[in-house]
Amino acid sequence: MEMKERPISAEPLSPVPEDIRRISAVADPVVRNLQITQCYYELSQALARLLPGGCNWCTMATWASRQAGQSIRKQDLQRTFERLFRQSQEADRALEALAAGGEMVEGGGPESLAGAVTALREAISPQAAFDRTSQAVARGNLKVFAEIGLEFARFLALFRERHPDSASFEEFLGGLKDGEPPDGQNYLRQAFRHYRQAMTATGEKAKAEWMLLANLEIGFHEQTRLQPEISEAMNAPVYDPVVLRRRLIEELLPDPSSRARFILARILGHGQPLIDARDRLVAVMQQIGREAITHLMMTLEFPGGRTILLGRDLAGDFPPLLKVLNNPELLALLQRVDPTPDAFAATGARDWSRLPERMHLITDLFRATHQVKWIFESPFTEEQTAVIKRGQRPPAL
Repeated sequence: MEMKERPISAEPLSPVPEDIRRISAVADPVVRNLQITQCYYELSQALARLLPGGCNWCTMATWASRQAGQSIRKQDLQRTFERLFRQSQEADRALEALAAGGEMVEGGGPESLAGAVTALREAISPQAAFDRTSQAVARGNLKVFAEIGLEFARFLALFRERHPDSASFEEFLGGLKDGEPPDGQNYLRQAFRHYRQAMTATGEKAKAEWMLLANLEIGFHEQTRLQPEISEAMNAPVYDPVVLRRRLIEELLPDPSSRARFILARILGHGQPLIDARDRLVAVMQQIGREAITHLMMTLEFPGGRTILLGRDLAGDFPPLLKVLNNPELLALLQRVDPTPDAFAATGARDWSRLPERMHLITDLFRATHQVKWIFESPFTEEQTAVIKRGQRPPAL
């Protein structure tokens, strides 16, 4: 169906491709993230003027980018890790087993055992790993914006003066790469087709379903592209396992003669309990690191103090327009990404590094928030926005 041409009403200009390239070139990852978040907000507002009535992908990307900024700035990450580590009974047992293994090599008593536990706790400080997490999140934030943000700017440019004819729209789609993600952009091509179908849809329900389909197609492309950075971020809260294993032994057995006895014990086959305890502690730290990422870095904060913990099932209900779905293409996609259709059961992601778990939650989140008005609020105050647009970091961020 060909859309009739009509002038676009005079509204604030949306970001253009050059804006995306300029922001992507900002060297400071903190300032760049703040500008990316603001640009997503402006893209979201521009698309909402063309396609009102529901959340678009850039709307959710605004808040995801804002949350990524906390990860990039490493806010509260160390404290979260330490709190989870102190609360972990499994970590306590692993520490005590490791200290007991060291005591067997050293031949010390209860006091040395307690001292070893304390020393091990103090030695475990993954600050360098949190730096790597910050860098991985910053790379992912840039990667998605430089690609998808650019395509949204190109898409919106088609509508700057009038709705595009079929030839212009097909030319835009021709600029997208053939193939599946992570390298191909077939899902992006489908998504922009479906956004345009939403513009021509008869009835609010049909429009909402086309919009949801487009949002999820871009979400699937985005999350597939982000898999390396998310995996790196999830794995970063611990040391390199080889380095950590060596560090634990050095802290437990600081004296060269003790380490010599440990080497001898290994040769004689008596050092296995210590090795097993050390490896168990490394595994526990890895899991706690993942929990810290899920609980803090992969939390979404929305306006008005609304918070969604991605490790927990969503609550509430779907909006009336999307409670029962009819669009065959949307239903086909949901069969792939939503193992509990029409329900929030098991939406909480146990491991955010797994693509299927992320997509399950993201699918229901887009569907549940499609018609809420607060999701379109600005991520920053007017004062903060002015500072960000000058290429600076507001004091409160």
